[in-house]
Amino acid sequence: QVKLMESGGGSVQAGGSLRLSCVRSGTLNVNYCMGWYRQAPGKEREGVARIYLFNSTTYHSDSVKGRFTISQNIIENTVFLQMDSLKPEDSAMYYCVGSPGTCDSTFPEVWSWLGQGTRVSVSS
Repeated sequence: QVKLMESGGGSVQAGGSLRLSCVRSGTLNVNYCMGWYRQAPGKEREGVARIYLFNSTTYHSDSVKGRFTISQNIIENTVFLQMDSLKPEDSAMYYCVGSPGTCDSTFPEVWSWLGQGTRVSVSS
């Protein structure tokens, strides 16, 4: 049973930084695509970033490119989302997701596994 556990959310002022962590348990398979999406109240879900664990190929959405960075620590079986230059519009629940196989060219709508989410709140 694969499980994803996020941590690292919180409240910061605009311009600040947060680092989200997602610990993956139940598998060490690196033929995996891991990602983060976010959802704010009343808004559609937005894919933020994804990483193919086998070769660390990454993808970032245009809205976060240059500010957010997805990465992994393969020994710790953990995926990170470093969020810098945060803006109030980044406020949302952030969810870690994962699926076996490579990452698609677009952020998938369906994932095999989903974490419980961690809240990010950015004040102006």
